[in-house]
Amino acid sequence: MTGILLNTYQRSKVDDNDDLIFYSQPRLVNHLDDAFRARLTQLYRDQLDEDMAILDLMSSWVSHLPDEITYRRVIGHGMNSIELEKNDRLDAHWVQDLNKNQILPLEDASIDACLMVAAWQYLQYPEKVAGELKRVVKKGGQLIVSFSNRAFWTKAPRIWTEGSDFDHLNYVKDVLIAQGWPEAQFISEPTQKAGFFSFLELNGDPFFSVLVNNN
Repeated sequence: MTGILLNTYQRSKVDDNDDLIFYSQPRLVNHLDDAFRARLTQLYRDQLDEDMAILDLMSSWVSHLPDEITYRRVIGHGMNSIELEKNDRLDAHWVQDLNKNQILPLEDASIDACLMVAAWQYLQYPEKVAGELKRVVKKGGQLIVSFSNRAFWTKAPRIWTEGSDFDHLNYVKDVLIAQGWPEAQFISEPTQKAGFFSFLELNGDPFFSVLVNNN
């Protein structure tokens, strides 16, 4: 690990009780709206190949992968075993609190692409996680970190809760660069609700993503 970015205050959160207690009850709901999820699935359709081994880090009961593509292997990690067992895209999964233990139980260079959705905002030690991802993602492999403006705010560190959307993009990028990842590509887009509400031109959850290849 090459750089420490966060101080103690930035890592702190309003609810510092055990995260495993907070996530002990399965939440089999979508935390982001249809417009965001459709944009995310299209991004995966554009970026991922079917022969990839994919890590869905900090996943739940859905991985947002396109239904029409079967990938070589999809491994899921999360905080609730019931949610992970309900996720029919996962070939394997494990439960781990990354705020207590950042070491991933994966071999070096074993992953082609790592996906994180509405997840980075809960990391208290993102530097160590970014370093571990640098280890497990193959050379030429990809990391895609996507999020909106929603969160369980009491469980998100203050580095996230006190920052703007633009701050969040740069924060993810800065942590990755400090761990040896190259410069990232940003996606920052509004979304629009579909279906019945489309004629009202209502905005959906805004879409942000940081994409970076392991060099």
